[in-house]
Amino acid sequence: MDLSAINPVLLIASLMVAATPLLLAAIGELVVERAGVLNLGVEGMMIIGAIAGFAIAVETTSPLLGLVAAMVAGAVLSLLFAFLTQFALANQVASGLALTLFGLGLSALMGQSYVGIKPPAMAKLDIPVLSDLPVIGPILFSHDPVLYIGIGLTAAVWWFLKKSRGGLILRAVGESHDAAHALGYNVIRVRVLAIMFGGACAGLGGAYISLIRVPQWTEGMTAGIGWIALALVVFASWKPWRVLLGAYLFGGINVLQLNLQAAGIAIPVEYLAMSPYLITILVLVIMSADKSGAPASLGRTFHASQ
Repeated sequence: MDLSAINPVLLIASLMVAATPLLLAAIGELVVERAGVLNLGVEGMMIIGAIAGFAIAVETTSPLLGLVAAMVAGAVLSLLFAFLTQFALANQVASGLALTLFGLGLSALMGQSYVGIKPPAMAKLDIPVLSDLPVIGPILFSHDPVLYIGIGLTAAVWWFLKKSRGGLILRAVGESHDAAHALGYNVIRVRVLAIMFGGACAGLGGAYISLIRVPQWTEGMTAGIGWIALALVVFASWKPWRVLLGAYLFGGINVLQLNLQAAGIAIPVEYLAMSPYLITILVLVIMSADKSGAPASLGRTFHASQ
């Protein structure tokens, strides 16, 4: 066992990369749930975003177009969920599970011809002077643009929900869709837009995995990140900054256990592999002692004639 081989600077920089797909998916699902909708199809939208972004990036040699395509693919797939739950009034839990199974199957079919192909690389956003700073530079200022977009999106969602009129309407729909409808707000429209936003974020998170974090296509490569995102939103009490903290906690533990495996620590690999999930859930359960924040209408079906 050689723990000296673990570079703390690279460790912290790597945890930020590992946390980004989870953060993107979770912050999108947070907006969906604040609108009163429970979408369990995050994993399916992420994997569709992963293959759609990968395929477009390979065919066009542009990772940027791949990321855009992933967002579109995630949003389009989310429209299927929106149709089932908001117009056909299907059960949200069953529809979300079906969406995940559909996404996993469709992505496996779409990705058959892309196994073993290397996608075009996404350039890092090196900031002059700041990127050259010792320790701080590699940790904070030498990452890809999507990582910074994830952090910025967290701040934007916090501002939108707390400070904007649109955020107030969305929260009103999530708290009492009947009262929001009585005030003249279009509940279905608000929820469909929230669902599409969540789908786009999940698709972007999936493409981040296949294009940046692990630049290759492998069937089922999201590996449960979508389910962790769902749990993270609940345990973070539907608060954006807690989602950010939880995502970075998960990313840090995940990267640490990989480094410990490489260092040859005398702990079975299976225990190390499960540790990010167990520790993240444990810490977030403690954080969720504050029970406030759950939307009152979460998971409830709305019909204008009610």
